[in-house]
Amino acid sequence: MSDFYDPLETRDPAERERDLLAALPKQIMQAQTAAPAFAKILDGVKPADVTSREALARLPVTRKSELLELQQAGRASDPFGGFSAIRFGPRMLRVFASPGTIYEPEGEARDYWRTARALHAAGFRSGELVHNCFSYHMTPAGSIMESGARALGCTVFAGGTGQTEQQVDAIVDLKPAGYAGTPSFLKIILEKAAERNVALPSLTKALVSGEAFPPSLRDWIAERGVTGTQCYATADLGLIAYETSAREGLVLDEGVIVEIVRPGTGDPVPEGEVGEIVVTTLNPDYPLIRFGTGDLSAVLPGRCPTGRTNARIKGWLGRADQTTKVRGMFVHPGQVASIAKRFPEVQRARLVVAGEMGDDRMTLKLECADRPEGLAERVADAIREHTKLRGDVELVAPGSLPNDGKVIEDARSYR
Repeated sequence: MSDFYDPLETRDPAERERDLLAALPKQIMQAQTAAPAFAKILDGVKPADVTSREALARLPVTRKSELLELQQAGRASDPFGGFSAIRFGPRMLRVFASPGTIYEPEGEARDYWRTARALHAAGFRSGELVHNCFSYHMTPAGSIMESGARALGCTVFAGGTGQTEQQVDAIVDLKPAGYAGTPSFLKIILEKAAERNVALPSLTKALVSGEAFPPSLRDWIAERGVTGTQCYATADLGLIAYETSAREGLVLDEGVIVEIVRPGTGDPVPEGEVGEIVVTTLNPDYPLIRFGTGDLSAVLPGRCPTGRTNARIKGWLGRADQTTKVRGMFVHPGQVASIAKRFPEVQRARLVVAGEMGDDRMTLKLECADRPEGLAERVADAIREHTKLRGDVELVAPGSLPNDGKVIEDARSYR
């Protein structure tokens, strides 16, 4: 039994980077020629010029909220708003909906969402039965996990959500090797089995996603004989990263290019700094280029102890959209970034909104190694220019601000 899904997982990192960057121009060309929305977003971009991460970082980020707006604007002529490279018919097996509503296509490729790799890392193998409790209704979660399980050679029981009694009965009767679904629903199933004094000895492993999976819940599940492993996937992108037996972060999938950027911008942050996860997928059917997930994470140093050589991220660390209303006006992370960019002395910025409702006070905290005379006053003028609001400026030493990905901190009292 191999510890790795395929040789891609143990490639030399330099080889992987060459392969990813070699595929990038072709994917940009595919987006421009087959997805009309990206023809506009990437207007003027020459695919042959985008062969490095620095060149990729110069392309615009399309965030989930923007994709929704563009889909809605173009839905009269195309339900996907020009983002899908395939149309209804044999190449598009299913259509799904995410909250908003955003419509996502599922193409005909084997393991379209690339989750077989995560299932393999969680211990699933060909010939086993997977009890799949992700939703099969409207959203793609059930199909995301099922397609990967089938590609791995597993059989799938389409359990879906709810009906806890019947879920327990099916596990007793069918004896699946493991579970796929949210960790909270697995807890409910195990509690129901205990309440009925029913043993589930076949259920020894689980691949969970869709929610936070804190160590306390992981340990609770393990005490009941189930080893839980998590993965990070979205309805737009499929698998992004997956946990291994080492339990030291999540290893990036082989089919995506991941960047961590400062929230509200497209600027990559240094390794280890928390920022927004931005993904470029190599899926030709739904070629998302620099798609902003809205989720926060950070790159971990070093490699996975299991021998997998791809980069790792810490996992989900919160949401990147920190837009805040101050004195009746919205302030966006991008505005804070624009202010900071005007001053080369500034290394990091964090806008703190304090006070009580009706008495908002803004303080822009700036990490600066050099503090030339008059810097704070010039920054205060820039705050008024960009936000139409007055704010104080506090210059702090480099490394003083928390590494939590927050560009705007709402510290107001809402009592």
